Amino acid sequence: MIAHLRGRLLSKTPNQAIVECAGVGYDVTISVTTFSALPSENTEATLHIHTHVREDQIALFGFSETQEKRLFEKLLTISGIGPKLAITVLSGIASDRLVTAIRSADHATLTRIPGIGKKTAERVVLELKDKLDDMAVAIPTSTGATHHGPAADDALSALVNLGYARPVAQKAIETAIEKNPATAQDFELLFRAAMQSIR
Repeated sequence: MIAHLRGRLLSKTPNQAIVECAGVGYDVTISVTTFSALPSENTEATLHIHTHVREDQIALFGFSETQEKRLFEKLLTISGIGPKLAITVLSGIASDRLVTAIRSADHATLTRIPGIGKKTAERVVLELKDKLDDMAVAIPTSTGATHHGPAADDALSALVNLGYARPVAQKAIETAIEKNPATAQDFELLFRAAMQSIR
């Protein structure tokens, strides 16, 4: 199986790249995020590859970041999501925002992605919510602020992605932890408590 390609980028469009390695041009399906990260044509490019094998076809899907590739492969484990829809999802939302939306059960954000309806969004949350802990995006806290650990980082990231100002989100998290220190260890409890504090 092909897992990685490095070679001359012959051409790129928002959903396709052709990479020449040792005289062979590989046709790779990519997301808009990866397209934006690729260098200009006729320069060297590197892609992390997922090889998708079907009875009638071998398809290559390429990613500029390993996190995006891992998210793609996690999406494929969900019934009803094939490689084309998974690429569409990753083109419709940044990887860190997708992880935050899934972990905070933010169905509204998920259903705004093309191709994701209410039922699919619910399935994504149900099946992946507890499988993304190692992919949580930590947002550095502001200077002088107390650091409360990974759950607080994730809650801060979720609140900022929902549009709350960072100082407001930070204060809400600290208030929630002061009221109940146990929430500092549990992302979901902390996120809900912080949301109540903001309201």
